[in-house]
Amino acid sequence: MQIDPGLYQRMAAYNNWMTNKIHVAADQMSDEDRKQDRGAFFRSVHSTLNHILFADRVWMNRFFEKSYKVNGMGVDIFDDYLELRQAQQDMCSDIITFADQLSVSWLAQTMTWTRSTDGVSRSRPRWLLVTHMFNHQTHHRGQLSTLFVQAGIDIGVTDLPFMPDLISDFGG
Repeated sequence: MQIDPGLYQRMAAYNNWMTNKIHVAADQMSDEDRKQDRGAFFRSVHSTLNHILFADRVWMNRFFEKSYKVNGMGVDIFDDYLELRQAQQDMCSDIITFADQLSVSWLAQTMTWTRSTDGVSRSRPRWLLVTHMFNHQTHHRGQLSTLFVQAGIDIGVTDLPFMPDLISDFGG
């Protein structure tokens, strides 16, 4: 299967746009409200943000061969929201850089890794794993969107076709 790296460049831009929108919403909450257990899979807005960063760092450690700090699954990396927000913004930049460097041949290769949770090695096509990283972000941002609505905060339009640069690229 041949995947156009432009797809992932667009998804990296979408991730950046949505991360900024999520932070605008989270900035409207007190620290106590962000950390309140709201019954979500990762309990709170704060912990869900940490989980997105955790997964991005795990995958980028594998793809980019960098060494991002991660704690265990479900363990917050940052307790301080401002540090978390900055780390997510930095990760968005790294993901954009990563996506800009992708090639059809790199995406077509198989990647083998060992999960720390079970010690089992797995092999999958890289394009599938990169797609999973972006899908995972979207999945958990959907949970955040619900938590924000429940807290009375509307984050606005989240649909990819209505991302601002796409509107200007394709005329409305």
